[in-house]
Amino acid sequence: MPESPLAPDWLRLPDDANALDGAVWPASAARDAAGILSVGGAATTELAARFGTPLYVLDEGMVRARAVRVREALETAFAEVGAAVRVYYAGKAFLSTAVARWVTESGLGIDVCTGGELAVALAADVEASRIGLHGNNKSLAEIDRAVGAGVGTIIIDSLQEIERVADAASRHFRRQRVRLRVSTGVHAHTHDFLATAHEDQKFGIPLAQVPGAVAFLRSFASLEFVGLHCHIGSQIFGSEGFAESARRLVAVHADLLEGGPVPELNLGGGFGIAYTAADDPEPIEALAADIARAVAGECAERGIPVPTVCFEPGRWVVGNAGITLYEVGTTKPVEVSLAGGETAIRLYASVDGGMSDNVRPALYGADYGVRIASRTSAAPAQLVRIAGRHCESGDIVVNADYLPGDVRPGDLVAVPATGAYCWSLSSNYNHSARPAVVAVHAGTARVIVRGETEADLLSRDVGAVR
Repeated sequence: MPESPLAPDWLRLPDDANALDGAVWPASAARDAAGILSVGGAATTELAARFGTPLYVLDEGMVRARAVRVREALETAFAEVGAAVRVYYAGKAFLSTAVARWVTESGLGIDVCTGGELAVALAADVEASRIGLHGNNKSLAEIDRAVGAGVGTIIIDSLQEIERVADAASRHFRRQRVRLRVSTGVHAHTHDFLATAHEDQKFGIPLAQVPGAVAFLRSFASLEFVGLHCHIGSQIFGSEGFAESARRLVAVHADLLEGGPVPELNLGGGFGIAYTAADDPEPIEALAADIARAVAGECAERGIPVPTVCFEPGRWVVGNAGITLYEVGTTKPVEVSLAGGETAIRLYASVDGGMSDNVRPALYGADYGVRIASRTSAAPAQLVRIAGRHCESGDIVVNADYLPGDVRPGDLVAVPATGAYCWSLSSNYNHSARPAVVAVHAGTARVIVRGETEADLLSRDVGAVR
């Protein structure tokens, strides 16, 4: 069968619509002799039968391995230039007490951005000194709790927060470590980046205001200024944006050394992953080496030592370690008009989840792939759109991929690379209960986040009849 004229430019007709791309799927993903997909040694059909669908599945071994790999890549790269590294896992990607334990046992700290995320990290017995607190509008209660708990670093996002954190630290008789978030004017996404003089966004303060803000911050005895912080974007495939951001930050960092020590520099996260076969992120080891050379070069040019450099990867650690399982409910061939009066067929396969468990396609236009998990098929490949069950025309889980043309109701399908920002952004839209998260490892499966029930939804409705 030829490629569909409805397929996006990046999508290619596969030689085998059952094949699993190793860059996208968990490293443990495989098919048995019957064609059933397994992850972490656990058969997806058995997972679906035991826990229901939709179902988030997370390969524990891969999360741990990716956490170690990114830490070691950065440590090795910066050791080459005589500097140390501190790596935090960005909890916003996906956070549970189990994942918090996995990443900290792998040598990472944890970055949180709300009181709720802080509560999860503390409930996992993460040492508070290994936690960093972000947020552009932290409440007084969140600041007080973080300081009182002994959180290692608070990232100051505005001038008002300086006094708020200083006051909380005084009340708790602490000298609180803080970083100052800066908007550098650099924004990166995939392989492109944009550098401007000014950046119109809600996070951080402009570079021009940094000297005054740091002087004000240093005037409080209850605060310890440890360095600047920035975050230039997400799903970044190359090092150019990081290099430009480092150039701008190091220049300011060098000037700040005249007023006192500045031991750290935080370059944020945003390392990209492969969601589809069209994605080709630079290997983390090469990316780390490029960034280390850029930072070291800027420091050498100004005659200053390379500070401890901090990073906050999240998606890179958990994204490809997760898949989501769905059951196909209906299929519907739709005839689509083309230029010149011709038509083509797009096959819609509707599943039992949707934008309530993965809003990224609707929110960002994000692309995902899909495979039948419960069997293989020799049927010719057909362009398929995986649709959700919600009352929204934009409720699409997978905009376009090729599946065997005999995909049918009752098939179990799997969407890869859903470990990051799917559960975190999930909702109860249309009063849907959010799915469970199951961890798989060495053939065993266990629930790490319980799935919701209708009883859970009704328990919060004060008018519901008991």
